[in-house]
Amino acid sequence: MAFTNEQLERYSRHIILKEVGAKGQKKLLNAKVLVIGAGGLGAPVAMYLAAAGVGTIGIADADVVDLSNLQRQIIHATKDVGKPKVQSAKETMEAMNPDVKVITYHTFVTSENIMDLIKDYDFIIDGTDNFPAKFLINDACVMAKKPFSHAGIIRFQGQLMTYVPGQGPCYRCVFKEPPPKDAVPTCKQAGVIGAMGGVIGSLQAMEAIKYILGVGNLLTGYLLTYNALTMEFRKIKLPTHTKDCAVCGDHPTIDHLIDYEQAVCEMKH
Repeated sequence: MAFTNEQLERYSRHIILKEVGAKGQKKLLNAKVLVIGAGGLGAPVAMYLAAAGVGTIGIADADVVDLSNLQRQIIHATKDVGKPKVQSAKETMEAMNPDVKVITYHTFVTSENIMDLIKDYDFIIDGTDNFPAKFLINDACVMAKKPFSHAGIIRFQGQLMTYVPGQGPCYRCVFKEPPPKDAVPTCKQAGVIGAMGGVIGSLQAMEAIKYILGVGNLLTGYLLTYNALTMEFRKIKLPTHTKDCAVCGDHPTIDHLIDYEQAVCEMKH
């Protein structure tokens, strides 16, 4: 495909990078990324992927925009309150970059639909806000051999890691299984500083872009943590691929997807 004059101007700052160039920009335009969750993490991820010219971006979220979302979910505006988040996100992304095809899924992601949702995408973003969803996304991506970026935020802290099939541990290698219901406070209960979503979500977008371009080092085999109060990042080396992991180990014991019970009071980040 040849770039239009408008595309050459739009992506000029990418194209002059030797790590991207015209070839890399074409990779981005041909790529497909699914963002699960259009909240505090999914908002900046989706906006930066759209701005970068990722050609097809899927957005999955069952929620509608709430006034309390706007302190951190920057893809939505006050006029969008009451609107499905996926629709609000699509409108913002298309207004930013008409090159991008945005596919919306206004639904809860469950064991019954996740394999269909992820099958056509090159990279998956876990922008969810609860442990059952995170384990479901991990297990589905492992089974479907799909790379994904995990992240979580609460209060003034965030973390992320990247899974690529055959390269390092999966989320379940590290965290084994969800904590007991209500054992960990949610963002709705504990709070979250708004800009935390921007910091961690932008890093997730960067991981997706690097994966598509095939440049740099991904967070495979590492957990990156961030404390905003001390302004410290820590890159923690994770144990190598766990042979006895229940989903990606040599003899997996999980052979079907599990819908874990949700906590009563879920955070809406």
